[in-house]
Amino acid sequence: MALALENPDRVILLDDMLARRTAQAAGLQVWGTLKVLLEAKSHGIIEKVEPHVSKLGDSGMWISAKIKRRILKLAGES
Repeated sequence: MALALENPDRVILLDDMLARRTAQAAGLQVWGTLKVLLEAKSHGIIEKVEPHVSKLGDSGMWISAKIKRRILKLAGES
């Protein structure tokens, strides 16, 4: 986060909620893994978000059903 504070025009990648809130309170632009997947799809890097979201869940990343539905809707996959 110290590096991000030195470069406030950049995006910081964080998934931990406390870290995200701290960074946002410091005025930093925060993206999480799911936002990166949405951006990758919008730039044609990946075709679908859903397989990647499922792999993250299978790997131990906790994603609530509500968040998963929201991400898939934003990706146009619901």
